[in-house]
Amino acid sequence: MKKKTIALVAHDHRKADLIQWCIDHKDKLAKHNLCATGTTGRLLEEKLGVKVQRFLSGPIGGDFQIGTAVVEGKIDMLIFFWDPLESMAHDPDIKALLRIATLYNIPMACNQTSADFFINSTLMESDYQRSSKLLDHYLSTRKNFKG
Repeated sequence: MKKKTIALVAHDHRKADLIQWCIDHKDKLAKHNLCATGTTGRLLEEKLGVKVQRFLSGPIGGDFQIGTAVVEGKIDMLIFFWDPLESMAHDPDIKALLRIATLYNIPMACNQTSADFFINSTLMESDYQRSSKLLDHYLSTRKNFKG
């Protein structure tokens, strides 16, 4: 089994929920490479005692950094505990991250239930080839694309 790289992101009001979720699933998460935006990454390292690749805080570019890593094929899964009731100053950044994750067809959990399903899936223990049909179609329709 190839280690998966899992990006962990949480809005301020959801950080405690994500941290607790990670503690509850520490044994499974420890088998993979973890990365996170600024404060979330620091808290995860402190609470889990595992190495977490840390990007900038979301509002100052961390969401874009994770999106770039998705595009570069460096992230296999996104777990993003976001707060749907709170408007964020960087909502456009968040929307861009979610759009890129969807375009590149990586598994994306936006709440605890979907994260529970992902972490407990047999697919976590195997290699999985994602379809890139949507992206491939887009690229094939662009005659002047240089990639």
